[in-house]
Amino acid sequence: MKTVIITGTSAGIGYKLSQIFSDKKFKVISLSRSSNITEIASKNIEHISFDITSDDDHQKFINHCKTNKIEIDILINNAGLLINKTFNDITVEDFRKIYDVNLFGVVKLIKNLFEFFSSDAHIVNISSIGGLIGSSKFKGLTAYSSSKAALNVLTEVLSEEYKDSNLTFNSLCLGSVQTKMLEKAFPGYKAEVSPLEMAEYIFDFSVNGKKLFSGKVIPISKSNP
Repeated sequence: MKTVIITGTSAGIGYKLSQIFSDKKFKVISLSRSSNITEIASKNIEHISFDITSDDDHQKFINHCKTNKIEIDILINNAGLLINKTFNDITVEDFRKIYDVNLFGVVKLIKNLFEFFSSDAHIVNISSIGGLIGSSKFKGLTAYSSSKAALNVLTEVLSEEYKDSNLTFNSLCLGSVQTKMLEKAFPGYKAEVSPLEMAEYIFDFSVNGKKLFSGKVIPISKSNP
């Protein structure tokens, strides 16, 4: 049984991804601060309470992987934080909070899990169309979009550094998806894509995308953004 680790699984895309991977007979390790994922009755899913900004939680998870001899076939960095404030109103502390989740948390997790990756593991970073250079931008998302742009470059550089291995790094830049995070940031806005629809796409890409893509930053959106 192959193993997938998914962050940000308490709701939305991450929650649906956990369901899909479990249904497809993957061993799912679900990482999120809250444990709604336990509502899914499946022996294939193991939920671990995890704050991606917490060094203690990272160390506990490293220990868990060592103790249980975990070998990771797919890592999906899905956890994210979005704060909608104009540049006038957003604070440096807001920037730090967003970067801690969207960039530095991902960096720490990838570094910490390197020894547990299978020889041909696929690392999929969930980014945003707002972080894609040349795309249209939303007002109020200076911190969020710039953090996702940094994540995209991280993906490209990691792919270059490890091009002589069989590890694959890719970044998916999602357009608007009707998640709680979107609803909180943009009250009243209705996205055309549901969490389930996007999760189905991400599942297929995570399993099969490494055959065709490596080090790519790929827009997944009907519009721009």
